[in-house]
Amino acid sequence: MSRILFVHHEGKTQEVEAAEGSSAMRAALTGGVSGIAADCGGEASCATCHVYVDTAWVDKVGEPGPDEDDMLEFTTCERKPNSRLSCQIRVDQDLDGLILNLPESQ
Repeated sequence: MSRILFVHHEGKTQEVEAAEGSSAMRAALTGGVSGIAADCGGEASCATCHVYVDTAWVDKVGEPGPDEDDMLEFTTCERKPNSRLSCQIRVDQDLDGLILNLPESQ
């Protein structure tokens, strides 16, 4: 299990556990993190699980794939260089302690 810290737009934090191989989105939903809608259930087709990866973690999380990159154009809040869809972030032991910032809205 790895830990992920979600930081809400207003500063509130929520730490959840994530099974290796699962997605950050699934960990958020299982952990009751509000602010992740995940309308498509993790298919990278709705952009309602948009997060901003903490800058210290960007290299470890990696870049979005082509489909995710296209979908990030449809986020409600501003797309930034550290934007990712949490459904596409696969959790492994190297991501233990990952910090994901939530946008103001999805």
